[in-house]
Amino acid sequence: MPMAIKILSDEVASQIAAGEVVERPASVVKELIENALDAGAREIEIQVKGAGKGLIEVSDNGAGISREDLSLTTVRHATSKLSTADELFKVSTLGFRGEALSSIGSVSQMRITSRRKEDEVGGALRVEGGEAGEVQPVGGPSGTVVRVENLFYNVPARLKFLKTDRTERRHIDRVVTNYALAYPEVRFQLRHGSQTSMQTSGAGDLREVLAVIYGVDTAKQMIAVVAEENDMGIEGFISPPDKTRSNRREMKFFVNRRPVKDIALNKALTQGYHTMLMKGRFPIAVLFLDVEPERVDVNVHPAKAEVRFRNKGEIFKGVSKAVRRALLANTPVPEVGKPWGRNLWGGRGAERREVDQTIDPAWRMSAEVDKADLAGSGKGSDQGAASLKTPILRLIGQVAATYLIAEGPDGLYLIDQHAAHERVLFEKFLKERGDTIHSQRLLDSVQVEFPPATADLLEEKLSLLNGLGFKVEAFGPHTFVLRAIPSLLGDVSPAEALRSVVQELEVDESPLAEKIEQKIIARVCKRAAVKAGQVLSSTEQKALLRDLEACESPRTCPHGRPTMIHLPVDLLERRFGRKGPL
Repeated sequence: MPMAIKILSDEVASQIAAGEVVERPASVVKELIENALDAGAREIEIQVKGAGKGLIEVSDNGAGISREDLSLTTVRHATSKLSTADELFKVSTLGFRGEALSSIGSVSQMRITSRRKEDEVGGALRVEGGEAGEVQPVGGPSGTVVRVENLFYNVPARLKFLKTDRTERRHIDRVVTNYALAYPEVRFQLRHGSQTSMQTSGAGDLREVLAVIYGVDTAKQMIAVVAEENDMGIEGFISPPDKTRSNRREMKFFVNRRPVKDIALNKALTQGYHTMLMKGRFPIAVLFLDVEPERVDVNVHPAKAEVRFRNKGEIFKGVSKAVRRALLANTPVPEVGKPWGRNLWGGRGAERREVDQTIDPAWRMSAEVDKADLAGSGKGSDQGAASLKTPILRLIGQVAATYLIAEGPDGLYLIDQHAAHERVLFEKFLKERGDTIHSQRLLDSVQVEFPPATADLLEEKLSLLNGLGFKVEAFGPHTFVLRAIPSLLGDVSPAEALRSVVQELEVDESPLAEKIEQKIIARVCKRAAVKAGQVLSSTEQKALLRDLEACESPRTCPHGRPTMIHLPVDLLERRFGRKGPL
């Protein structure tokens, strides 16, 4: 039987609205920072306890709120930032809906204290579960302090959907990081309990903020982007092609200084790096787009993280051109030579395509990826895996300082030396893991800095890394000291090895599991393996070939890429016309 239609109470309606604006503690931090910035604050302090569930306090030295207006701050859709619908299409402030404080107050115990510079006495307003008290006169410095306690205390179901405290702290760190980048002239301080997680000087130097977040070395290497495209200003910094990440998390965009997420902007950025990035790698970028407010709609989603551009194609082209121009101006262009080492038959592209279309089925089969290898087990899951073992091979030599050529009983084998060495190291690592992984102690310990959110994640996974041959200890705010690395990484920069492993942790933040361990081991092996372009002696070539033959799954690297290509004798005979035309 259908239920009768009822009008929801103001309390329920407020909590429903709060669900759109206040998703998690980081949402509260975001809204309060935006209010402080809109008020012209030059100093913003954020104090967090209990990952934001216990306390979030944001203090600023902005313009403040009069006692007369303080009671309106928690009334839904009460705002000083716009008054007509037309103004929605030329919004220049971060906030404009008048929903934030009302939504936050409906699911917490909140106290707002504020004083304008011209007022002798300020005011204080307490709100509990959406019920506001009377404004009380108080003294204090000019500016505003919003104290939010016991978030979601009256909506316990919402608390159950929050992640672990570490994860929620990381979300808060990322929010503060975004606004610190967008407003380098504002001094930010973030404290989790008694520990300062991040602090900027407010000197207005974006590269200085980059150094706080990503470390001094990375900040120095970042490439400046300054361009004017299609009546749009584009400024910021991008990383050189060799300074990348395994995910898109560090690709940050700001439209009129508002942090935004946009798939098209991500594609435009990576398009600018066309042919310069390895597959699965992504640049670090902090790019600011200065667009006429009428050309961008920020009223798309309650969180205001998504925008809609009027001329999306022009924006895409502008970003891509600006990035490409900056890269070409700051990255040496490699000299192009004849690809003599990479075209086995010396033919042109059309001839290679003809051969590709007539590849013998046995050749195709030899390059297929064992599903068990993709799972990282290092062993085949069925009897068919045995067919992927290699026969005994006779080394012929090295070509283009990248591939080994070997002869087998059934034809030629082309072996990618980097992928092959990855597989060899990976299986050695897995065997050592059963006992104790050998570590190599560093003569001089190395200090490595990470962004606040990354540092928190690394601290959580220290026992895992230490069990894999690293010896890492926390050493001050988001800084770690590295004392030893796995012996397999003897020739690799210790700091770069640790950063590379941490990137794998950022991709998969699931609980400790064998899968994560194997992903990390695969990452370590990738760093340690010989590289393409590295000339190997005859002894080294033979040793690599013998080690690969001894592997359980020699046909693929730990990431599933083929280590070798098989050219059967039958294919060679047909290619030379000994068995009829192709």
